[in-house]
Parts: sequence; C-alpha cells; structure tokens
Amino acid sequence: MSEVIEQRLAAILVADMEQYSRHMHEDERGTVREWQAIREEIIKPSMDQFSGQIIKNTGDGFLAEFKTVSGAVECAVAMQTLLIARASEAREKPKLKFRMGINLGEITFDHDDFYGDGVNIAARLEGLSEAPGICVSSLVYDQVRKKVNCSFEDIGEHSVKNIDDPVRVFRIACETVAPKVIESASGTSNEAQMPSIAVLPFDNMSSDAEQDFFADGLTEDIITELSRFNDLFVISRNSTFTFKGKATKATEVAEQLNVRYVVEGSVRKAGNRVRVNVQLIDGSADRHVWAERYDRDLEDIFEIQDEITASIASTLPGRIVADNVDRARRIPTESMPAYECVLAGKLLHHRSNKEDNAEALRLLDRAIELDPGYAHAIAWRACVTGQAFTYGWLETGLTDLLERISSDLERALSLDENDADIHRILGAVNIANNNLEQAQRHQEKAQRLNPNYDLVVVQSGELLTWLGRPEEGVNLIRQAMELNPFHPPRFWGHLGRAYFTGKHYEEAMSAIENIETPDILQLAFLAASCGYLNDTKKALSAAEAARKLNPAITITEILSMQHYGKEADLKHFTDGLRLAGFSDG
Repeated sequence: MSEVIEQRLAAILVADMEQYSRHMHEDERGTVREWQAIREEIIKPSMDQFSGQIIKNTGDGFLAEFKTVSGAVECAVAMQTLLIARASEAREKPKLKFRMGINLGEITFDHDDFYGDGVNIAARLEGLSEAPGICVSSLVYDQVRKKVNCSFEDIGEHSVKNIDDPVRVFRIACETVAPKVIESASGTSNEAQMPSIAVLPFDNMSSDAEQDFFADGLTEDIITELSRFNDLFVISRNSTFTFKGKATKATEVAEQLNVRYVVEGSVRKAGNRVRVNVQLIDGSADRHVWAERYDRDLEDIFEIQDEITASIASTLPGRIVADNVDRARRIPTESMPAYECVLAGKLLHHRSNKEDNAEALRLLDRAIELDPGYAHAIAWRACVTGQAFTYGWLETGLTDLLERISSDLERALSLDENDADIHRILGAVNIANNNLEQAQRHQEKAQRLNPNYDLVVVQSGELLTWLGRPEEGVNLIRQAMELNPFHPPRFWGHLGRAYFTGKHYEEAMSAIENIETPDILQLAFLAASCGYLNDTKKALSAAEAARKLNPAITITEILSMQHYGKEADLKHFTDGLRLAGFSDG
C-alpha cells in the first residue's frame, strides 16, 4: 500500500454519464466525439469559472474538488443547464445525460488514488440523482441554501453502501435555474443572445385575500405570453414564485436569477374596479425603464386579465428593445453580442430611411457573423433587404432580390420553423409577389405563434385590406397600435390605406397626417383621399410632395406597388389618383 501523503476537507462533486455502455454500443465513435466536446466546451470552462479541479477521470465521468461548497453547487447547476440546452438542440444521437452528487467531507490522497467517506457519499449521491439531476447531502444544503439560487427538494434519509448512518439527501431542480455566463476555453463569452427578464409574482393589495388567484394568474399569463418572444429569455414561473411574499429588491432578484430586467406589479380590487400597476426595472443599474397603470371595470375578471396580459406582454418587448438599443449605442458595435445588433437593426429598419436601412443591414450582417445559426437575424436581414428594394435604395433587379431573400428565409425556416417573425416576413414576401393565399397561410401561422406581437397583427390587418376586407383590416391595425403604443409611423400608413379602401376618406387623411415625413405611397393615398373629398388644394399639395420625392412618379408606377386582390379596389385607387392630378404615365 502506498504511503498516505495528504488528507483535507473539500467540497466534492462526482459526475457520471447515464447509460454509457448503451451509447457506446449504439454509436461508439459518436459517443466519444460528443463526450470530448462536452469536456472541452462545458466541463473545463465551468471548472475554470468556479475554481474547481478535476482530480480523477473515470472514463464516463469524473471526480472534482472545489474550494467552496457554493462553487461546487453553482458549477454543477451551470454544467447541467448547459448540457440540457445542448441535448435539446442536438439533431443527432447520442444525447448524453449526466448524474451528479455533491458532498462536503474529507478526501484522502495517496500517490495512486483518492478515497474516503467524503468521496463515497458523493458517489452514492450521484447514484441517487436522476439524469439530468443533482443530489446533495444535508451538509451541502445547510451551507448553500441561502447563498445560491436553486430550488431544493428534500427527498429524505437514505442508507448508502459502506456508510453506517443514513444520509439526508436534497435534490436540485436544474430546469428552474437560469444558467450563469460561462467563459469558454478560448475566453469568449457564452452569454445568452437576448435580454433576460424575470416577472415577480404581483402583489395582492386588496383586502380580499381570495384575490391572490387573480394576481398569481395574471403573473403566470404574462410569463407565458412573454415566452413567445424569441428576443427574450424569460425565467420560469417555478423560479420567480420562490420570491412570492418576500420583500426583495429588484437588484437582488436580478443578481440571484442572473437576469437584467425585473417586472414588478400590484393588483388592487375595490368594489367593481380593479387597478393593476406594472413597472419594468433594469436590475443591473437599479433604474426604472417603464411603468404603466391599468384601471378597469370588473365585469368579467378573466377578460380583464386577458386584456391586461396582452397589453403588458406586447409593450414590454418594445420598451426592452428601446432600452437595449440605447445601451448598445454606448458600446462599440464589433464587441456587441449578436442580439444587440439585431435589436438595433430592427429599430433602424422602422425609421424607413436610406441611411438607417443601410446601417440596419450592416448590423444584421454582423449579428450573423457572430452567430451563423441565428435564424431570427437571418430572417430580419431578408426583411430589411426587402425594404431597401421597395424604396429604391438597392441597386439590384427583382429576380436577384427575390433569390437572395428566398435563400435567407429558406435557411431561417430550416433553423427555426416556430419563429413568428420568419412566417411574418414570408407573409410579406408573398404579399410583394401578389401571392395572397400563401401570404395568408404564413400570416395565420405567425398569429398562432404570437398573437400579441404588434408587427404580426398589423400585417394581418394590411393583408385583409389587400384581400378586400378593409373594415376587418382597420380593426386589426387599431389593435396593433394599442398593443404597441410605441409603434413605428408606418402603422398610420397602413391604417390610412385601410380606411381609404373602405371609402372612409376623412379617417384616411387623419391617419396619414400623423406621419411626420410620409413616403411617396402614403402621400399618394393622402392625395387620393383628398381627391374624393373634393379638397382639390390639399390633393394637389400632397401629389406635389410626392413628385418632389420622385419627379417621374406616375399612376402606373404607384399601382405597381399595390397588391389589391380585387380589381374594383385597384380601380377605386386609380380614380382617386387621377382626381389628385397624378398622370397615368
């Protein structure tokens, strides 16, 4: 027996791969390749970040020690979270899963091996965990329960092999924990490419304790609706509801859940009225970004709940986008994460001018360079490219453009078929190609995926206008404007066209006049509306403003940019343009 050289107290983590033999039998080469990748991409960077050291490899697992108990737990949670994400994204088998056990105890070192009760208990705890899972001893639990953001489940005392006394065991629910940022071996950040947000349980400020159900239900619905947005990383209900009834600062919540934004709210019911206050807080800077109050009659509490949920869920992303863009301006573009490039690109796109469009394309190209598999960025590049062509800012033919956009969208759809934006943009492309039936199919899919997304709703209204159903179009466009009070100016243009098509000319004029710098098409609809109202002076003025933007503009050119499915609607617009003094060309 070799000479004992050292004994010391340590936090011990034992990890083991589930069904290693079966994986090796089914696909030896693939299993070895994936196991190597996991060691390099997840395990080694995690050990480096949380000051862990692997002291023994076991072929299908490892034994590691840590300087602190919290470091061992945080490292295990980070690894399992990343492993779960890797498995869900994997398209090829095997999808390797791991069991982990953590104990605080003595390790005995000799020249050849490591052993002791501390190691044995950690190994038995690993065997009690269900992959992907983590089990810890009561010694570990007592040390970390107030220090780390984990949900612990007490699964009782267990008798384990070669240990005289039963061991009290606690299980960690990995799925409810937000992953910490892990630095890769190359030193680049593995930070999530989206703003992160936690919605805390809304406080019931009513004297009626039974109204807790309303406050909790409202919170859960907001979490569900926000989760539909691909630009947001939303912490699960299980994690945020651990703060229910606790007086906790937003900054502390942000730190514990590893998020940037925190939503707080309160609900007060009095008589037949309900008041909901909501505020969005930047937890990293401890500042308020946005706040709103909703006062409603309590005739149908569940309808009210749905209405408030939709309003909050649709407004928050817009405020988060704006806040992130403001922050992004203070950071060199080349060092920004991909999502910040996309967010900034979107905002620039909505301004609808040549310079901002070009910058939006540059930012989206940068986003794709940072993450070639970023489907959302690829789809938005197609959208912005289409805008550039529509306004004549792109020196390319229609055939080349459609090939470029179609290629981008095909790739985006293959990467993520459940992105509402991808289907929305495919809807827009089919509208541009006058394929209204196909556009409707994509639009309906986009609405199913995210019914509270203002850009989806407004385009549905636009499509209904082209289909000859302008009254329905008006309703949806109005809904989109309510969903996003910070909507881009072009929403007014969509509303004006819908009103015009429905022969509500005064309403059409009023809508378009809300646009500070209308484009040629918006001016054309304004002029046509004035023409039908016999307001010759205003009609000619609008037509002249359009000709200043393009001196050669003609009715034929204007009509080429319309997508009416009914000949009568096209003729109606043509007659209006003639009344306004446009030439046929």
